[in-house]
Amino acid sequence: MLTLSRWKVILVVLSVVFGVLFALPNALPQSVRDSLPGFMPKNTLNLGLDLQGGSYLLLEVDTEALRVERLANMAEDVRTTLRGEDIAFSELAVVDGGINLRINDAGQVTPALTLLRNNIGNALMGVMGGRDVTVSNRGNQRLRIEFVPEAFSAEAAKAVEQSIEIIRRRIDELGTREPTIVRQGVNRVVVAAPGESDPERLKAILGRTAKLTFHMVDETADVAAAMAGRVPPGRLLLPSDDGGMLVVERRSLITGEMLTDAQSGFNQQTGQAVVNFRFNSTGARRFGQVTTQNVGKRFAIVLDDRIMSAPNINEPITGGSGQISGSFTPQTANDLAVVLRAGALPTRLNVEEQRTVGAELGADAIAAGQVSAVGSFVLVLAFMVLAYGFLFGGVAIISLLVNGLLIVAAMSLTQATLTLPGIAGLILTLAVAVDANVLIYERMRDEIRAGRTIITAMDAGFARAMLTILDANITNLGAALIMFGLGAGPVKGFAWTLSIGVFTSVFTAVLITQVLLAVWLKVARPKTLPIV
Repeated sequence: MLTLSRWKVILVVLSVVFGVLFALPNALPQSVRDSLPGFMPKNTLNLGLDLQGGSYLLLEVDTEALRVERLANMAEDVRTTLRGEDIAFSELAVVDGGINLRINDAGQVTPALTLLRNNIGNALMGVMGGRDVTVSNRGNQRLRIEFVPEAFSAEAAKAVEQSIEIIRRRIDELGTREPTIVRQGVNRVVVAAPGESDPERLKAILGRTAKLTFHMVDETADVAAAMAGRVPPGRLLLPSDDGGMLVVERRSLITGEMLTDAQSGFNQQTGQAVVNFRFNSTGARRFGQVTTQNVGKRFAIVLDDRIMSAPNINEPITGGSGQISGSFTPQTANDLAVVLRAGALPTRLNVEEQRTVGAELGADAIAAGQVSAVGSFVLVLAFMVLAYGFLFGGVAIISLLVNGLLIVAAMSLTQATLTLPGIAGLILTLAVAVDANVLIYERMRDEIRAGRTIITAMDAGFARAMLTILDANITNLGAALIMFGLGAGPVKGFAWTLSIGVFTSVFTAVLITQVLLAVWLKVARPKTLPIV
């Protein structure tokens, strides 16, 4: 086993070159990294929130608002379904988490009950199936429509998962590297965005539902009466960006889900910041139909229940693109484009907690980590030299240095986030890495004391210690994988560093130590081992 094979030498040299190339950018200033040739690696360690500062938010997915919205949509579906069959009704209202209504003609109660049971589930725009809704007769010609509790719980859980995915896309659009986005409890989401020092902007982007809809304006409606509470059925009274109010049709003609792109820009005539958008084929076709059928009328572009603009349709718009204007600055226009590209949240998010970690605190943590790393390295160096001499102790230290180099290189290459617990994992890895050298050296001592030759003792030291080394490191790797799979945030950072360290420790402690000692054995041809 203790042979100076060519493949071993090549592998060691390549690993060292790899470590130097990918770890080197961390020691270079930004200006030097920018001037490096294109084929050279330029990624540095990706520091977590606790090391480089940033923003922390605890968000709650408002599932109750989701219920209210679903019920409002269902009420409109009930209205449309019954009117389509000429079934007269009254007192349609959302009450106590369900919908109440009264059928005017007692003879139509049974047909209405059957109609709603057969059709109302399919009218929920694919949100839920018919079996997720109950339609019951409460007597006196009154019907009650409710969600099945288990079905809505599943829908709420789905909304939380959708919210997490959209939050991730929005943060990715901001350019934040390696954000931490994890679910906490039933309906809460933790967001840690390293490098994002403005939590208010983060809240504005993440907390915005970004539900974009297009509605025809009802020019015949009395706005004053609607503001007094007399909103016509099937209509909505919405505030406008110009400070006024407009009555629009409740049913949206086109939704933001049909968008394929949104970019900030400027209106060529006014010079104001705007958001340009483009529909998919379905949205473009529907937009063309709506504008063709309603030339001369106004349609409202509504974002989160607020009218951004309500232009006149002068001619059919068949190109599948449009523009949102309003009181935008270049920054707010860009932020709106970000949230539109990422998609609308299924319901609003409430900010439960926010924290900002300053860069100074992160710098202090890095400095403390550096002191700890250097201190632990010096102690390990002293122990190995005192216990095994300058030669064997020095070989172990060289392996340890290469180990640290490979860990930094691997984390820079993969852009894994280094957190403060990750630094602790790095220090622990380096401190424990010499255990393999200790096992190998002690086995050599035992073999020499048993009367073996130098070559046989050294070969046995590597061969017979290998099983113990693998056993110990596989155990560590298993623990690290469990922490990575079940943990979150700092725990994952610790587990990731520890996992990389397991592989690099075995590689350096065994292969690099073996090659260095084989070179020494070939050159020096010793009569005795200096560790005995």
